[in-house]
Amino acid sequence: GAVIGVNVRFQYEDSFDRARVIGVADNARATFEGMPGLRFKFFTLDESARLANNFYVWDSKEAALEFFSDELRQRVTDLYGVAPTIEYVGEFSPK
Repeated sequence: GAVIGVNVRFQYEDSFDRARVIGVADNARATFEGMPGLRFKFFTLDESARLANNFYVWDSKEAALEFFSDELRQRVTDLYGVAPTIEYVGEFSPK
């Protein structure tokens, strides 16, 4: 069936702390292992652009929407030190 991708970007202005961002991502990894509805999670870091990006693939839009609650947005804002931009990338069928 179709799955949905979600991009969660953290764009820093001048307070980019590479060690902090990687530490947060590493600590969060265990949280996502075995999470219902989540197929994949990838983390990328573009230091020159001061951009951290998490890409998720969920079984359904419902699972994704349930996960990205206001509470979660607030929690990751506190952790990363900057509010995320959350973008739903549309449904697609994995090959």
